[in-house]
Amino acid sequence: MYELKRRVRFYETDGMRVVYHGNYLNWLEEARVEYLRKAHIVLDDWMNMGIVFPIVELHIKYLQSARYDDCVTVRTWLTHADRAKLVFRYEIVRDGTEDVLVTAETVGTFTRMDNGRIARVPKEQIAELLQMSEEDKEQYHG
Repeated sequence: MYELKRRVRFYETDGMRVVYHGNYLNWLEEARVEYLRKAHIVLDDWMNMGIVFPIVELHIKYLQSARYDDCVTVRTWLTHADRAKLVFRYEIVRDGTEDVLVTAETVGTFTRMDNGRIARVPKEQIAELLQMSEEDKEQYHG
């Protein structure tokens, strides 16, 4: 599991100081990119190899609102990983109370930039990521 800690900025909120729903997606992206970085997968390096990682599915459930100046944690688990697809699950919780604000899941595929087709990457290139996924499957409680 990876945890991204952040504070809600004023510009991420609406007129009632409640986080605009689309901003949660940015937080999921930040957490996912940092999770991959933890596994030594740097997106720029993969793009230089002609591989991108688009999100092809998103499921999100809004349970409570984050508000301006809240401190939140985005918890991220990799619950499925193979040579072509990664499935991440997330919880966004309010620090201090542990209230779950959002739950989500994204599905992404390794994709060739030149033709847009799914790429099957060598296991050696994602070995650390596969190991992290196995550990996350044991930890994930959702």
